[in-house]
Amino acid sequence: MECEILVIGAGPVGLALAGDLGWRGRQCIVVDRGDGSVFQPKMDLVGIRTMEFCRRWGIVGDVEASPYDRDYPQDNVYLTSLNGYELGRQAMPSMRAELPPPESPQKRERCPQNMFDPILRKFAESQAGVQMLYEHEYVSFEEDASGVTAKVVRQSDNHAFEIRAKYLVGCDGGRSAVREQLGIGMKGKGVLTYTTNVIFRCAEFNSLHDKAPGYRYMFVNHTGVWATIVAINGKDCWRMSIVGNADERKRYTNEELTAFACRALGRTFEPEILSVLNWTREELVADHYGRDRVFICGDACHLTSPTGGLGMNTGIGDAVDLSWKLDAAVQGWGGPALFDAYEIERRPIAERITRFSTGNLETMKQASNSHRLEEDSEVGAAERIKVGHALGEGLKREWFSLNMHLGNRYVDSPICVYPEQEDREQIVAEYNDGVNYRPTTRPGVRAPHAWLADGRSTLDLFGRGYVLLSFVKDNTPQRLADAARDARVPLTLHTLDEPAVAALYEKHHVLVRPDGHVAWRGDTLPADPMAPMALLATISGKKEKQ
Repeated sequence: MECEILVIGAGPVGLALAGDLGWRGRQCIVVDRGDGSVFQPKMDLVGIRTMEFCRRWGIVGDVEASPYDRDYPQDNVYLTSLNGYELGRQAMPSMRAELPPPESPQKRERCPQNMFDPILRKFAESQAGVQMLYEHEYVSFEEDASGVTAKVVRQSDNHAFEIRAKYLVGCDGGRSAVREQLGIGMKGKGVLTYTTNVIFRCAEFNSLHDKAPGYRYMFVNHTGVWATIVAINGKDCWRMSIVGNADERKRYTNEELTAFACRALGRTFEPEILSVLNWTREELVADHYGRDRVFICGDACHLTSPTGGLGMNTGIGDAVDLSWKLDAAVQGWGGPALFDAYEIERRPIAERITRFSTGNLETMKQASNSHRLEEDSEVGAAERIKVGHALGEGLKREWFSLNMHLGNRYVDSPICVYPEQEDREQIVAEYNDGVNYRPTTRPGVRAPHAWLADGRSTLDLFGRGYVLLSFVKDNTPQRLADAARDARVPLTLHTLDEPAVAALYEKHHVLVRPDGHVAWRGDTLPADPMAPMALLATISGKKEKQ
């Protein structure tokens, strides 16, 4: 078998990568040892940036039509038990009631992995160049100057065969076989907790307590938050996570798990346990993201605590970043600096989200050291107020982390042009702020959203190739377009006579990459007819940054 790009792993990141590659006209094969079923949805938040990609792919309607109850409240509630004391609550609107923020045409969506993966699979399989090989085991690869040969085994009959590809991408999770064969290590804090997830069914669960319904119930004792229960579908399916610690890996019987659920509820009941997953919560980032013709993506690159909803969403960001670069390489116009930029751009994002997510976990774990939280006394009441305030204030950065989703900037990329002097300390401060997102067109950022007069978002202009937005009328952009044509770099020109959008975009000319990040901006394009070629050589990776 032959293809242009071989993708190992059909989780959400592998499916997104395959779908985006197919959307760009590339041929790829996806190999996965499973059958596509999801018994343990590990994620349930489709972040706002991921939803912007879904808008690009035309699948927003599918996400909004998922089986999740869109009228179910999304409150985060912290309590001693559901029939005990409520310590605090962060009220959040239902998915139907929530509106997109001014900074985006989309909003986050609650669509757990068992609902989101099938949507991504449908999207990927709808692309003419994508072929899915489920129940096939990836074994190893051999790389040479012109491509990669992978050994694969069909599980039904143990038939071994080879797949030849120009490039291979390992989207095969935290225990990535591709990463292991590349000899890439990982660094970070390592094990944070040994956690047990339990999916259970109980249609009447919210009628068994006296609290207002919530999306996530966080149960607190003297160790901080010891467990959470999350509404998986907003109806009858729930996920209980027993947080655990980093010192001891425990395995529980179903009777013990039922006892944990009863402890959280504050009364006895009989949950129908559907599945159990023992997993290790870790903070790790890969030392490298690949080389030559073999790369890794998603959890193969970074392992993070789910306290922030950033793991899968960052992985899909990896996929979109890598996809257009693979497309450029296959088409022949992208230079080697494109692949150098993949790690340079995405690895700092992984370090950022892992630190942020671990910080949220530490806030949960350190919220309480009191054994008197459940006392019916003045001391107990005071402790409950104290802990509720600590969780409420400490976790606001998790609930309202818009800058973690939209504020990722590629600061030292070899395929962005940075003509302006900037305060490095200010860059770091903005980067470390997970909450406050400020739209800008500084090179390396996500180009901002604005509504155009024709009803489109500026984001709807981006994706296929480079886009030059010009807010003044002159002939210079056409010289750039001519140079792009000669270099075979896909470039579309848009001249916009919209003052509000021009003010948001700050400069007369803004060059946006296929992934929607700003490559260059300026008030004037070079007057020298040859200079646009130099600019295009820079952004296509055939020259060091200027």
